[in-house]
Amino acid sequence: MSEEGDGLDAWGEAMAEQAEAEAAETVTEKPARVETAKLDELKETNSMSEEQETKLDTILDIPVTISMEVGRTNISIRNLLQLNQGSVVELDRVAGEPLDVLVNGTLIAHGEVVVINDKFGIRLTDVISQVERIKKLK
Repeated sequence: MSEEGDGLDAWGEAMAEQAEAEAAETVTEKPARVETAKLDELKETNSMSEEQETKLDTILDIPVTISMEVGRTNISIRNLLQLNQGSVVELDRVAGEPLDVLVNGTLIAHGEVVVINDKFGIRLTDVISQVERIKKLK
């Protein structure tokens, strides 16, 4: 029984030392200086003429093809002709890596596969900015 009592005393001493160390840390820390960020008011800048809105409405109805790319690979025609049911083709992507989202063959975003009501979908995780898209075209 005395061994158990000694164990509890050592435990109590360790807890007291930790509490003292934490109290000393909080006393020596300087309080962080907090400043309020100044933000500009959001304003609606939709100053399009009726003609411009009509032109925009026209292009908004144009259909585009959106596709998700899991990965790519290059194989010879010989190997392509040898493919059959059950063949495995190695892609250039690692499992778990985001998929590419392409609109008319142009990369616009990255995403991950989701299943909704027994159908596949994609959750966009990163949308490519217009500047980056233009750089890739050049």
